[in-house]
Amino acid sequence: MAKNLSAKIGPSILNSDLAQIYEESQKLLDNGADYLHLDVMDGHFVPNLTFGHPIVKCLRSKIKDAFFETHMMVSKPEQFLFREVFFSEDTLDRLPLPSERRINWIEPMANAGVDQYTFHVEPVEDVPLVCRKVKEAGMKVGVALKPGTPVDVVTDYADLADMILVMTVEPGFGGQKFMEPMLKKVAWLRENYPELDIEVDGGVGLATIEACAKAGANMIVSGTSVINSADQAKVITTLRDTVNCYLGHNHSTQR
Repeated sequence: MAKNLSAKIGPSILNSDLAQIYEESQKLLDNGADYLHLDVMDGHFVPNLTFGHPIVKCLRSKIKDAFFETHMMVSKPEQFLFREVFFSEDTLDRLPLPSERRINWIEPMANAGVDQYTFHVEPVEDVPLVCRKVKEAGMKVGVALKPGTPVDVVTDYADLADMILVMTVEPGFGGQKFMEPMLKKVAWLRENYPELDIEVDGGVGLATIEACAKAGANMIVSGTSVINSADQAKVITTLRDTVNCYLGHNHSTQR
């Protein structure tokens, strides 16, 4: 049975006041957002730092039903390095050596209430393995591509992914200029995987949504355009209506 694709608008809370993350997130949902796009950055894969699973867990405790997507801009999306320092009574007078252990990113995010775990293929040696780990943890799988990554790399694991994310800016910071040539990747994906959710992220707003929709994207991450708007509901509705208009056309022509 063919999958009925629909437009989904997921504002990125990276551009909001993170000191008011719950209030900002709830406002976006009240104004019609279909899901929340949560950018997790480790300061290695990208130069910026944001937040991890403890913040996501706190947000989930306040917002029970919304769909949470974490965009894992991290160097090891399957794990991270955690340093612990242990003291004993006879070593209090000298500097202790830290111990290191690797803790999985995946299970903590699942336990925090994440619905979709979207990770970048670039730092991963075994993408299918990570896809399986994410699904085993009970989350949907998103696979993300940086601007410089060829789109056809997804052919080896597209059947394991619930969604492909095409970055239309370099990942790491909000408010960058939209890279329109990346839409060729979106068009290729839509042609080759007509039933797959395809997401675009980076510089997407009212001025660029038509091009994204025409290329075949149905999941839209929009940060500044929505967050900074005096009428968030109107912007979200316009984004969704534009995508739905082209989505019906694209889907019918590919049957």
